[in-house]
Amino acid sequence: MEHNTPLISTVVVGLVLAFILGTIAQRIRVSPLVGYLVAGVLMGPFTPGYVADQNIANELAEIGIILLMFGVGLHFSLKDLLSVKNIAIPGAIVQIGVATLLGIGLGTALGWPIGGGLVFGLALSVASTVVLLRALQERRLVDSERGRIAIGWLIVEDLAMVLTLVLLPALAGLLKGEAGNGASLADVAMPVLITLGKVVGFVVFMLVVGRRLIPMLLHYVAHTGSRELFRLAVFAISLGVAFGAAIVFDVSFALGAFFAGMILSESELSQRAANETLPLRDAFAVLFFVSVGMLVDPAIIVREPLPLLVTVLIIVGGKSLAAFGIVRMFGYPTSTALTISASLAQIGEFSFILVSLGVGLGLLPDRGRDLVLAGAIISIMLNPLLFALLDRILADRDAKPDAKAAAVAGRQSSAPAAPRVPLPATTLTGHIVLVGHGRVGSVISKALQAANASMLVIEDTPGAVERLHKEGIEVITGNAAAPDMLQAANITAARGLLVAIPDAFEGGQIVAKARALSPTLPIIARAHSEEEIAHLRHHGANVVIMGEQEIAKAMLAQIGAGAAASA
Repeated sequence: MEHNTPLISTVVVGLVLAFILGTIAQRIRVSPLVGYLVAGVLMGPFTPGYVADQNIANELAEIGIILLMFGVGLHFSLKDLLSVKNIAIPGAIVQIGVATLLGIGLGTALGWPIGGGLVFGLALSVASTVVLLRALQERRLVDSERGRIAIGWLIVEDLAMVLTLVLLPALAGLLKGEAGNGASLADVAMPVLITLGKVVGFVVFMLVVGRRLIPMLLHYVAHTGSRELFRLAVFAISLGVAFGAAIVFDVSFALGAFFAGMILSESELSQRAANETLPLRDAFAVLFFVSVGMLVDPAIIVREPLPLLVTVLIIVGGKSLAAFGIVRMFGYPTSTALTISASLAQIGEFSFILVSLGVGLGLLPDRGRDLVLAGAIISIMLNPLLFALLDRILADRDAKPDAKAAAVAGRQSSAPAAPRVPLPATTLTGHIVLVGHGRVGSVISKALQAANASMLVIEDTPGAVERLHKEGIEVITGNAAAPDMLQAANITAARGLLVAIPDAFEGGQIVAKARALSPTLPIIARAHSEEEIAHLRHHGANVVIMGEQEIAKAMLAQIGAGAAASA
């Protein structure tokens, strides 16, 4: 039997290399995306050693694109966008325009046609969701005004890129100058109108039929009680809708997957769907980034240093300056403008999808794709440094305010002082700290509420946090394993700690940190196996409850009670 098949070797080598290099990147405080892209570079035809099958990698990347876009749709929040629409919508549109014009300018200087410069500029205009969210989460800015503006800004960028992916194939002929070779305006406009008509038809179908059918199907599968079927149903919906959209409506896989996720996000089961599909989505997303890295020729750093430098300056400098000016024009403080500027000073997922489409349509030369991909790697590596510089600038500004800054602070007392928002420490004492408010945590909190027990919840899921606020329950937003989180929960003065999250590895970290802070604190944790019980006990849990054991005990108790009654 042949073991060294191209498919298996591409997947295995890609994932192993991505894991190794992603771990190294994480260790040096750089986004793991850099490691995944470098793994692709090492597997590509431009570097010595193993060369993966590019065609297979591209097909795997298509699945990665579908699942990436499904995840974007699944987390798309119209409510979040509307809350900052006055700054996010015009700001993102103007910033996209500025970056695109700068890209067209560089493309023109390099001798590219207008279509190539347009694709190039658009690819430089959109930031990476993954990189942005990580930076905001590390600084506890997701729920702040600055965080909401940055996320809303990115949502507008993502929607603009989705529209671009739809219209670009229809406009390819015009952008390549084919309209000037005997084709009338009607000949160019007709494909665009047909494409828009198909998109409208698909959107209407999804809003009318999909909005009813998809949640109904998921609820039916959820009621079967089969976790395996539920997981399969989510994948079937995401991949099936994307494939059906391409076959029936002739729209892109990306748009179909985005709408499937967006429709599903309205369902009560959306959070469960996101959690169940996350491992496979992450795996194929990694393969997508690896396949993109395979296209990068690292020799471009030596071959074209000046165009690459200008590309990086557009990404890190041009976009950031445009965003800074726009935010300040809308009357927001300098700290907010600097945070938004740093957040957008990188490019990622959509840039890769767009340049691949541009090259495939014959609009963008391979040289442009190489510049975008190399610029992406460099900008993602620089982004943590920019945020570190921002932290220092605003910390110094807060520590030594000059007269002008003090006057501004007097007029704008609501302006945040530093990019890293301090955790709101609780004043509760003698309380119970509950980590996690999912299926188990929500049952616990109801029982504690019924008993009028003093309680504080640590939760990082936005929907759950919002529900807890509405119920009047004190909550700290974030990961309980993060630094200072347990101190903010005043764990040393707590009556007990309940770790209700299903991840025993993360639970062990939380238990160990709590035990270090309070040697006598009663800690009760949750596990799914004997190994997890041992792991949690080793880190300091007093009691570890395994659901399967408790169910078995309850069933035996019931059958024993029934037998006694019948006797």
